[in-house]
Amino acid sequence: VQLQASGGGLVQAGGSLRLSCATSGRTFSGYTTVWFRQATGKEREFVAAIWRDGSKTFYADSVKGRFTISRDNAKSTLYLQMNSLQPEDTAVYYCSATRSVILSNVRVASSYDNWGQGTLVTVSS
Repeated sequence: VQLQASGGGLVQAGGSLRLSCATSGRTFSGYTTVWFRQATGKEREFVAAIWRDGSKTFYADSVKGRFTISRDNAKSTLYLQMNSLQPEDTAVYYCSATRSVILSNVRVASSYDNWGQGTLVTVSS
């Protein structure tokens, strides 16, 4: 499934953004869908995920309580609502989806091989 992230931009600390991730005509049904981010000079890190049947959500400790992941299967779109943004949230955000990840590897970047183009989020202090 091909993915395209959008919605990034420049925001002041404490502000909010909503990222979107659209597929190219494929449904998310049956796919575990995730957001990762990568700051300059750092490795790609897990942000949030929705399990393939929609029954579970997962968050990195650093974003728990501030970010919310959701998806609209009818629109084949994944979202990441980001509130109370901080400068350390500055990164390129990527979405991905896979049918094959096991529960214990949801937070592992190598579990996903289809990243698409990311969207840059810059939070100023």
